[in-house]
Amino acid sequence: MQELLKIMRKLRSPVGGCPWDLKQSHESLRPYILEEAAEVVDAITDGNLDNLLEELGDVLLQIAFHAVIAESQNNFSYNDIEKTIVEKMIRRHPHVFANVEVDGAEEVAINWQEIKKAEKKGKAKSALESVPKSLATLMRAAELSKKLKWPTVSEADLIRQTAELTPSAQKIGELILAICSYSEDNGINPEIALREALSLRIKKM
Repeated sequence: MQELLKIMRKLRSPVGGCPWDLKQSHESLRPYILEEAAEVVDAITDGNLDNLLEELGDVLLQIAFHAVIAESQNNFSYNDIEKTIVEKMIRRHPHVFANVEVDGAEEVAINWQEIKKAEKKGKAKSALESVPKSLATLMRAAELSKKLKWPTVSEADLIRQTAELTPSAQKIGELILAICSYSEDNGINPEIALREALSLRIKKM
């Protein structure tokens, strides 16, 4: 990581640096980190480990880029980023790093959420605020369905809404939202499900 940080500092140097890299900010880089994360997901979905290696490097580049920008503004450094996540991982795994006993992965997930709540005490976000606005829309709908405890959607509800479907943005949107809620209720990530279905459809072409 230190070599990558040196490269980014050189690219961001006012003397002899890259004009494009010098122009970038946290805000201007937003599309790139979304794109790189999506390409990591594509590589995993395709089972292409060579691509996964490359795309993870691109995500790491984005982290280094943001770290160097923040460093130049005296906000934080890469070391601060690493220290923060290391402390968080240790804190949220007391069954590994302390004397807490757990019975399986489900209990680990419950403990994680409880520890997270305790960390956020006093600065807790509402259920609505806790779901990132930039999350893929299908995933955001599923997460909001879970966090806001929307009414459970049954197969009968989906059949009814499909039967009543008209070619309008509102009706189609309501059906998609219902499908996202149904997916969440059944432990299925609608974004991944749609990606896999789309991938299979393309392969059959």
